[in-house]
Amino acid sequence: MTTFIDSNALLMSQMMSQPMLISSLLTHAKNNYGTTEIVSRRTEGDIHRYTYADCEQRARQVAQMLSRLDVQPGDRIGTLAWNGYRHLELYYGISGSGSVCHTINPRLFEEQIAYIINHAEDKIIFFDITFLSLVEKMVPQCPTVQHWVCLSDKNKMPSSEIIELACYETLIANENGDYAWPVFDEFAASALCYTSGTTGRPKGALYSHRSTILHAYASALPGSLSISSAEVIMPVVPMFHVNAWGTPYSCPMTGAKIVFPGAKLDGASLFELIDTEQVTMAAGVPTIWAGLLQYVKEQNHSFHSFKRTVIGGSTCPPAMMASFSEYGVNVVHAWGMTELSPIGTVAGLKAVDLQKSKSEQNHILQKQGRSLYGIEMKIVDGEGKQLPNDGKAFGDLMVKGSWVISNYYRAEESPLVDGWFPTGDVSTIDADGNMQITDRSKDVIKSGGEWISSIDIENVAIAHPAVLIAACISVHHPKWDERPLLVVVKKTEILQDEQSLKKDILAFFEGKVAKWWIPDDVTFIDQMPLTATGKLMKLKLRELFKDHRLAQ
Repeated sequence: MTTFIDSNALLMSQMMSQPMLISSLLTHAKNNYGTTEIVSRRTEGDIHRYTYADCEQRARQVAQMLSRLDVQPGDRIGTLAWNGYRHLELYYGISGSGSVCHTINPRLFEEQIAYIINHAEDKIIFFDITFLSLVEKMVPQCPTVQHWVCLSDKNKMPSSEIIELACYETLIANENGDYAWPVFDEFAASALCYTSGTTGRPKGALYSHRSTILHAYASALPGSLSISSAEVIMPVVPMFHVNAWGTPYSCPMTGAKIVFPGAKLDGASLFELIDTEQVTMAAGVPTIWAGLLQYVKEQNHSFHSFKRTVIGGSTCPPAMMASFSEYGVNVVHAWGMTELSPIGTVAGLKAVDLQKSKSEQNHILQKQGRSLYGIEMKIVDGEGKQLPNDGKAFGDLMVKGSWVISNYYRAEESPLVDGWFPTGDVSTIDADGNMQITDRSKDVIKSGGEWISSIDIENVAIAHPAVLIAACISVHHPKWDERPLLVVVKKTEILQDEQSLKKDILAFFEGKVAKWWIPDDVTFIDQMPLTATGKLMKLKLRELFKDHRLAQ
């Protein structure tokens, strides 16, 4: 039980009170790493490069421009943009001036995009050229938006018969950057991110300046993502997906060079940037890295500077970790949620673990890892009773901390349970604090009253040489209630007929999981449905295969 002491009974410090504001990150980068590069592949097709000093100057011009457009503190300003230098300027110009940067995921359904723009009551939308057709559909549905600004050079501006467009570069050019960043309460809202809305309406997570900077501190630590001025970081995870896992804040904080890939996320394009810009670390979801690894293998390429990649969003299959290891790239396994800003845990080895066998080390690294300082976690059973951290008991994962939401934006009821946020994940935690996701609570397969982990099934399947992507879902069974069905996208070069390939894949499970865990069937599809954030869309798969009949 927590004990609180009245502040009147304490001897208070005599330290300065300096609010933690996002603008200070970019000012720090300008003052200490002013010549460090920010490189972007633009939607115009070319490579743009400038420095932190240039970025800070233009972010102040953004703040001036917003003031000219009558943006007030607390107003929500939306972005529909890829990872690039202009998007970074907006991050700082919007939040630094006291407004709220609302990053919108363009991969959501049009109905969902219109909903979150209206729910946030965005006043301005900044968008990349590639999203013009989407914006034209949004205009009549979004009455709060007063300006639609295209992130483009003046000579590259598109035309529209539906909407009056403003040019970002023209607006920027009208400002001189003579702007002093305002000082205000660090608990003020800085950014707004909505969940992907795979079940029900998307929900908004409203971050503060304080929570964002604390998250940047923790994620940059050596035991975390280990970001420093000696690194070249490529955030492949989109800036519209939980602020690119905080890298647009932790990189300026530490002075790391940033490489933004823009809209081209295919294997060839990513490899080119990694190779030419000497990227040392990248961050993204497994589906993106599957394409990169396949390209590198097909082209017989190798990595030189690339030393590690942070993988989150979905569990990284051990086979993918092994493939990266063959190229000298270490996988840093991480877990988080939109509601956690997003990083909650990062996998890593302690000094004592270095004396263990490679197999034992891999077993640790394949887990989602220990919580960062600032995050607490526990697992509970169905009645809310805390379960032991023995690595065996699994239950519902609960978290709390300095960058965890207390409520969803404009929601009447808090999701917290006795001060803890229920993540919806089913997990184990071992004696060393290593957490491992066994499933999402809605994805776990209940066969004859016993649980089967769909993640474990997928991890085995992805190691099969013919499997590109695999998803395990439950389908109805007359005796056992539910049984696992494996849905597979096979590699393009595989010519084996599907019936014999099915037998090979099922045989591949023998000795790797409990016999009763082995899927009852395998079915093949050409393309795996993915959510707006690149995760397997199991809700769609369950709908597609709801009438699938298993052999008795």
